[in-house]
Amino acid sequence: MSDMNEAGKIGWIDISVDDAEGLRDFYATVAGWKPENVDMGEYADFNMTMPESGTPAAGICHARGSNADLPRQWLIYIVVTDAVASAQACTANGGKVLVGPKEMGGGMFAVIEDPSGAVAALYQAP
Repeated sequence: MSDMNEAGKIGWIDISVDDAEGLRDFYATVAGWKPENVDMGEYADFNMTMPESGTPAAGICHARGSNADLPRQWLIYIVVTDAVASAQACTANGGKVLVGPKEMGGGMFAVIEDPSGAVAALYQAP
């Protein structure tokens, strides 16, 4: 993931789809991104990197496991200091928690739906 330590920053973006390989190839051709495999055990998701610097730009994921129920749209990850408290604040202020909070890479994340119906993820760094 990108720099995920500054609260309030959009630190990452990814998408979960049924045909991750097809979408990987689409964005490699359209945007020039270079794919790097991310080992998920029985399959690989993809970090898409910028062609000149190799810096990760976005993720393309299979709609499997913890990603199975995510909407098929680009998902931003907003950095928060406390994923549990932020998820509670979401529901207290008219939103919904769709996934989590769950552990991820030593940190925590939750996928929320705001009162307008838009979906985003909250991410707490380890």
